[in-house]
Amino acid sequence: MRTIICLGHAALDRIYRVPHLPHGSTKVRALDFGEVGGGMAANAACAISRLLDAATHGVEFWGRTGSDSAGMIIRDEFARFAVAIPHLRSFAGCTSSQSAVMVDAAGERMIVNYRGDVPTDDVSWLPFGEVGSAAAVLTDVRWLEGARALLQAARNAGVPSVLDADLGDVPIVRALVPLAEHAIFSEPGLVNWYGHDDMASALRAAVAAGARIAGVTRGEQGTTMLVDGALHHVPAVPVRVVDTLGAGDIFHGAYALALAEGKPALAAARFASAAAAIKCSRPGGREGSPTRSEVEALLWN
Repeated sequence: MRTIICLGHAALDRIYRVPHLPHGSTKVRALDFGEVGGGMAANAACAISRLLDAATHGVEFWGRTGSDSAGMIIRDEFARFAVAIPHLRSFAGCTSSQSAVMVDAAGERMIVNYRGDVPTDDVSWLPFGEVGSAAAVLTDVRWLEGARALLQAARNAGVPSVLDADLGDVPIVRALVPLAEHAIFSEPGLVNWYGHDDMASALRAAVAAGARIAGVTRGEQGTTMLVDGALHHVPAVPVRVVDTLGAGDIFHGAYALALAEGKPALAAARFASAAAAIKCSRPGGREGSPTRSEVEALLWN
């Protein structure tokens, strides 16, 4: 059995379902409330766990939490999703990352995140020597030092790597894109990184910077991929959108799993698009992650 390593952000999300997203100084009465694990790479790991064949692949999450109650809930969530956490470190006296998430009736969301105060500079405790035996790796842009070391180790070992290049600090994204084999942006993330909304030029700039393949997810408009110098459009799977929370994370997780299984980039993007579409048809973040049989049924119907 080969492992897929996901490294990066793990958080606790407190989700409030509201009739509409607020504007200005106001109060909004929530229709529902839930408390679940969150974070880009963490959600991707949980999605992978639901999609993989346990006879051939496993998934690990590498990252950091504080020693607070939120950190304990984050650990419990990984256990509930059968994600291995041998290298999830709790830092004594530190506060974990946590978010307040509001989701409206149309499935749109507003997120307020506190990243926590866990140290970021020391990565010596992570076993990067194990990366060479991994089937694939995935990282987000929330922990520069860890992501940079993971992507470099994967490149040195010839292991497929995926960068979830969502909205983040531009200098961090610029440091990581050249190290990733597959740099997959959200549309806002690509605009934020490149500076304007010329998608084709931005993807070509990502490849020129060092990524082998670049892509951008655009919600209901599908995914644009730059593979071997040619642009390809992967259509979105039409669904009735209930909640978009976590859809991008699930796309990235499904994409990394498909690469780990040997699929080429465009086939991986189609698989990931179906997984993300199913998630959008359901409430909740990682709770809406589909199973393998659900994704395959959607792809073949």
